[in-house]
Formats: sequence, C-alpha cells, structure tokens
Amino acid sequence: MSTDLSLPFTAASTAGEVIKGVDLRGRRAVVTGGASGIGLVTARTLAEAGAEVTLAVRNPESARGAADGIRAVSQAPVHVARLDLSDPVSVDAFTSAWDGPLHILVNNAGIMALPELTRTARGWESQFATNHLGHAQLTLGLYDALKSADGARVVQVASSAHLMAPVDFDDIHFEQRPYEAWTAYAQSKTAMVLFTVALAERWKADGISVNALHPGGIMTNLQRHLDDEQLTFVGAKDASGLTLEVPPGWKTPEQGAATSVLLAASPLVEGVTGRYFEDVALAPVQAQAQTSATAGGVAPHALDTGLARRLEDETRKLLAARWPTAGR
Repeated sequence: MSTDLSLPFTAASTAGEVIKGVDLRGRRAVVTGGASGIGLVTARTLAEAGAEVTLAVRNPESARGAADGIRAVSQAPVHVARLDLSDPVSVDAFTSAWDGPLHILVNNAGIMALPELTRTARGWESQFATNHLGHAQLTLGLYDALKSADGARVVQVASSAHLMAPVDFDDIHFEQRPYEAWTAYAQSKTAMVLFTVALAERWKADGISVNALHPGGIMTNLQRHLDDEQLTFVGAKDASGLTLEVPPGWKTPEQGAATSVLLAASPLVEGVTGRYFEDVALAPVQAQAQTSATAGGVAPHALDTGLARRLEDETRKLLAARWPTAGR
C-alpha cells in the first residue's frame, strides 16, 4: 500500500474543516452509534453539509435529544432507528426496513475492553460480535442500497489497537485461550480492517468505496468499561489520578470525527478504496509487528489479502450469509 495520497490536513483538523464547502444535499447517510461521541459529531457534520442522516442506535429514545440537536443546526432530515449490532435479528430488521439508495454508511459504533468475557445469544465473544460481525451483517444487508447510490462510501471506524493482535482464527471467541480484554478488542478491530480489504476488492466494480480509519484517542462513552487502572494505562489520567477531558496527545470529538468525515464525504478521496487512514491522512504500513497501539500506522496482518479472504469465509459461515458481489 503506497502513501502517495497528499491531503491538506493535520491531526488537529476538525470534521467541519475537512468538508468545508462540500454540498451533500440529496445524499443519505447512516451513522451507527450516531447519538454520542465522534458518531454524533460525524452525523451532525454530514447533516450540516446537507445530508439526510439516520442515527442507528441501540436505544432510540435516548437518541432523541441528539437528533433534536442536529435539527437545530441543519435543515436536512434527521432520523433515529433502532439497531443492536450484537443481535442479528435487529440488524436484519434495520436492513429490511431500509428503502432507497444509501450514499454513506459510517460503521462507527463499538464496545471496548469489556472487563469480563461476555457472549451474545449465539455464543460469540461480544466485542468481535458487535464491532465486526454486526457491522459486517449491516453492510452486506445494505449492499443493494449502496450499489444503487452510484458511488457510495462505507467507512469502517477501526482503531490503532488493531496493532496489538491479529485475528486468532483458531479461537476467535475465546473458547480455549484465556480471555484478555484488550486482545479481544484488538482482534475485533483487526477484523474490521481485514473486512475493509475484502469488501473493497469485491465491490470496486460497483463504485462502492470501503475504507478504514483510526480516529485517535477521544474521551467518549467508549471508555465506560475501563477502571482506574485501565484509564491510567491508556493515558487518560494525570499524575494525581485525575481523569482528563482531553489527555495529552488525544483529540476533541470534533478532531476525532475528522477522518471519518473525510472518508464519508470529501471529494479529495473520491475513488480511493481499501485503505487505512489516521490523522486525516493515509497511514503508513508498519514494517514489522507491533504490540503497542501508540505506534501508529497500520499492521501488515490487517492488510494481508489471504487473511482478508479467510476472514471473509469465517464471517460468511458465522452469519450464514452469501456475499454480494459486483454485477449481482
């Protein structure tokens, strides 16, 4: 993967700055987890540019205030729909109810570092099920809508945590190995990047671009499962033990949403697909394996086309889903 894509932004650029002057009127967007954190900023920024936005959330009632806040700054339609990514029945209900084209899909929702092993009703490890499988099912189920949009974009909000672990195909759901919260989170985010590689190859003939990103460190609801020790581990506390609103080297939600908005709507990345971005730029590929999420860049194990095909097969098996391909 080359790094020859030059973009005029920095790690400090905000979502609004990234698509300043872009007109999204007539475009429709879905943002999972769009009622809080960088998902809310992403949804609001797209709506301010004119896009019709749907906030896909687990609890629609709790998202009403977020939707009203977006409506206060945009004349574009804003909708709220229920979507529980850990429940395949909920995902099917969402995709079955969708009607018409979909121009932008931002797979933003997620859970992180659950302190204890938890499983879905189907026995899947919850982080892999929610972060990867739920979004995979959603994206596949919306294929016809994306294809009909003529130039749709799928945005996979991954994480630098993918550097910490590949997908363990022999024991994805921790049925044999001891559960470790960050390893589980890391492999779920690696899966999101591998899925990006797989879909980008399958759907390039349809004009559907699929890209992944690391948004940076942002204090949001994503940290809700972290105890004081883990917050210290990720650098969210100062020397006195105070939890910081914006820790050193972290970003504001407006900065954290910038790379998502770039991939969702900027004409500067038109036609770019199958790539991994960070700090509103194309990320470099790490020359060797890393064990720290602070290293930056993208791991070779997340871009390997053979592993992407293996993940594709495993995902299809778990979801019992056929894979839409170009020209279907």
